[in-house]
Amino acid sequence: MFYYLHYCFLFIELIFSFMSEINLKKLSEELGLSISSVSKALHDSYEISTETKKRVLAMAEKLNYQPNPFARGLRKNKSNTIAVVIPEIANNFFSLVIDGIQLVAQQKEYHVLTYLTHEDYINEVSTINHLQCGRVDGVLISLCGETASVDHLINLQHTGVPIIFFDRIPETMECSTVTTDDYESSFKATEHLMLAGCKKIAFLCVSRFLSITQKRMLGYQAALQKYKIAFDPKLIIQCNNDNISNQAILKKLLSRKVRPDGIFASVEKLAISTYYVCNDLKIKIPQQLKIISFSNLRTASLLSPSLTTITQPAFEIGKESAELLFRMIKKKNLGGYMNKIVLQSSLIERNSTVK
Repeated sequence: MFYYLHYCFLFIELIFSFMSEINLKKLSEELGLSISSVSKALHDSYEISTETKKRVLAMAEKLNYQPNPFARGLRKNKSNTIAVVIPEIANNFFSLVIDGIQLVAQQKEYHVLTYLTHEDYINEVSTINHLQCGRVDGVLISLCGETASVDHLINLQHTGVPIIFFDRIPETMECSTVTTDDYESSFKATEHLMLAGCKKIAFLCVSRFLSITQKRMLGYQAALQKYKIAFDPKLIIQCNNDNISNQAILKKLLSRKVRPDGIFASVEKLAISTYYVCNDLKIKIPQQLKIISFSNLRTASLLSPSLTTITQPAFEIGKESAELLFRMIKKKNLGGYMNKIVLQSSLIERNSTVK
């Protein structure tokens, strides 16, 4: 299989080299120079005079000569492409992360391929398997909510493809990661609700497998312990990725005889579902229920009432992740060095938690 792929790539390279050679030949004929001299001039070689370089560049512009980056990448055993694998795009957090990644990739003259797993483990495995065999020079990934096994990711790592995990990371795998201070931020969020007068705070989560769920829940529990509020497992509400189903779960929670007076949503979609349910049940926010959520929702301040958020530096996460990946791509020996970058989130107080 390896030799088959090798010869396929070689064949493609020869085709693109031939196409490029035709363009170089046309340039050389127009300029009265050898193909070798034209090529060196285009690559700013010290062997070619400044005057000749100017002539070559002027003619290249006139003839609209475009060197083929794919062929050049194949000759260097590079694709000049990186992959970004994310669970969803509707989440504002991931949109901002991709913006940060794109900025760095453009500076490096790289293309970005974005893959959505739709929170499905089978899709994630299929995508990772597809990215092996040199299709991309590196991978940035945030795990889907169903990822319980990381065997497919370890296999990718063993092929030598640089891989960086961001936000949702595997806890059982040696790897480089870019995350935020989930534990500390969750502690602050829970403490914020308690200082606003809440005594019965529900914690909403989407997946017990996710690293962010585990860390955020630990921060929540630590804050309860500090303020001597007994932990109630019935207030840990397991939701999912279906909005209609989540609204049914939350309607049941908020219809209890003794219902929560505070909601801590570990992801923004659960905060939005809570708003819908409160509207249906005529529950007033923040008078009867206070809400805080991890969220990068651009319109959080426009909700009625405006939503108090733990806002992650999503754009910076994208930038840091991409920069770390490109360092690994440039220096293959960084593959054995595990870098753990942790960025700080911000608590932005708005009307949903007013005392």
